[in-house]
Amino acid sequence: MKTKSKQPLNQNFDAERFASLSRRRFLRGLGACMALPAFESLRSPSLGAAEAKAAQKLATTATGAPLRTAYVYFPNGAIQPNWWPEGEGKDFKLARTMQPLEKVRHQLQILGGMDHVNATAGPDGAGDHARASGTFLTGVRVKKTAGSDIHAGISIDQVAANQIGHLTRFPSLELTCDAVRKSGNCDSGYSCAYQYNLSWRSPITPVAPEPNPRLLFERLFGAGAPGERAASLKRRQAQQKSIMDFVLNDARSLQSQLAYRDRQKLDEYLFSVREIEKRLEKAERFGRVPDPAVATPPGVPSSFEDYLQVMFDMLVLAFQTDSTRVATFLMANEGSNRAFSEIGISEGHHYLTHHQNKREMIDKVAEIDLFYMRQFGRFLEKMEKAKDADGQSLLQNSMIIYGSGNSDGNRHTHVNLPVLLVGGGGGTLKPGRYVKSGGIPMSNLLLSLTDRLGVKGLERHGDSTGRFESIGG
Repeated sequence: MKTKSKQPLNQNFDAERFASLSRRRFLRGLGACMALPAFESLRSPSLGAAEAKAAQKLATTATGAPLRTAYVYFPNGAIQPNWWPEGEGKDFKLARTMQPLEKVRHQLQILGGMDHVNATAGPDGAGDHARASGTFLTGVRVKKTAGSDIHAGISIDQVAANQIGHLTRFPSLELTCDAVRKSGNCDSGYSCAYQYNLSWRSPITPVAPEPNPRLLFERLFGAGAPGERAASLKRRQAQQKSIMDFVLNDARSLQSQLAYRDRQKLDEYLFSVREIEKRLEKAERFGRVPDPAVATPPGVPSSFEDYLQVMFDMLVLAFQTDSTRVATFLMANEGSNRAFSEIGISEGHHYLTHHQNKREMIDKVAEIDLFYMRQFGRFLEKMEKAKDADGQSLLQNSMIIYGSGNSDGNRHTHVNLPVLLVGGGGGTLKPGRYVKSGGIPMSNLLLSLTDRLGVKGLERHGDSTGRFESIGG
């Protein structure tokens, strides 16, 4: 991006001038740039013929419609007898927790035997909640630390986004109905980063999810009333460019004045800014931003049920408008101790999962499991009703994982995880079944989904030992 600043500050930079800028003022400038959302437009009419031809095999169905994938996480495991169905194959009866999915049963695969052994306790001792969510999409054993030296692995959603993200306005979307945290001690010496982030861009860089439905909507479609949003996006893109021109000029000029370690920090910052530059260039190249013609949602609802539903609605809109084909949704952090006044439960979720086989506590956890499943079922029904470009439902052209990195919350087990795969995968999946695998790494499942998205060159992921082809049609 060419510099458009009226005053090219880097040509006249000196130490005295920088000393006159307070540290607070400069860092506020950096924060303003890094916090800016990436406003990109939908599909590019200017894609080259070669790129368009290559894109036909990436994240699309046989009909050419978009193929989407989402990973939805619920915390603290599930009450096992209420989760697993009776029977096997196509001849199965949904257990109580899955009753809300009866209307989309034909799109459902219940997967038994999915394991994440890297989440089990070892020499590093306690911390099963941090390991459960930190391992869920990475397949690796996360480093036990509450400091800045966190280490996990790149998550499968970001593996996919790196190859197919250029096809949409947003390479991936990350949603949450919880706090956003990247530091602190949350679980027996494990950083909060592991419990509050499903998505990892690199082993040391979690991708912070968006918790505010209003901000998410405006990021996707712009601010204002229907019909006014495109102009709003153009104004904000121009503002982003103006801010970046100023900050980049000053920051680049500053490099020669800094010590080695500070230059490293500045390089990391400039890398982030360059990523925003690329997005803005993409916005100029792509076409018109879609307007879903619905009212902008309010901020965070006071009701947790409303909160979950509006975030699921945002995900449906993102898929309908082909704003992204890869998403993660952390419904609540692993280890969440949220109470559920909506269903008359005043005790915390995590507290109740340590039920020690007390029937009253078990029944309350089962009600919480059912509460989460109702919200997920509502989302799936909306996906099933929404029609795609090829006349199929959005759900038929999607692959949705719903699961937890804990199996039995009372004992903190990480084998035979409660995992569902929903959707037809554009005809590449064989739903309507209960599939027992006998115990394999969940990473095998994750690998098989990326194959269907057109991801190339990925031989392994996390602790994978191969592909899980039993999901295929």
